[in-house]
Amino acid sequence: WLMLVSLGFQESGLDHSARSGAGAVGIMQLLPSTAADPNVNISKIEVLENNIHAGTKYLRFLRDRYFSAPEIDELNQTLLSFAAYNAGPGKMSKLRTETAQSGLDPNVWFGNVEHIVAKRVGRETVQYVSNIYKYYIAYTLLGTRSEERDAAKVKLSEDLQ
Repeated sequence: WLMLVSLGFQESGLDHSARSGAGAVGIMQLLPSTAADPNVNISKIEVLENNIHAGTKYLRFLRDRYFSAPEIDELNQTLLSFAAYNAGPGKMSKLRTETAQSGLDPNVWFGNVEHIVAKRVGRETVQYVSNIYKYYIAYTLLGTRSEERDAAKVKLSEDLQ
């Protein structure tokens, strides 16, 4: 769920009122046509819950359809799905093929597919995926720190009794 929060933050700053010039709406910045696609099939994406559900379902569709091969680990399935969310799945498939032809690993985003994407698409998609992953790491660390603080408070309370 922290990866989804990170995606939403990258897309809209978690601002459900966000609208793009291309017509994408809400936290997940989905086009109504994407939400209406039979693979997603969620209506009324201007409603917060529907928007997040549609974005999550679309991301899952991307992962299952394009990046579910057993040779791709779970993290890279997610990172490649984020890249496809931004640049499009067809483009990402072609770029993964080019990655393999370049002697790099088409199943690994960092240090491999990202290099070819940077050359062919530009920095936008590379920065997009990097930002989401950085947000995820930050949210994870915040959660860990919060758990550590709570445990310390419990310990202190026990010690004082």
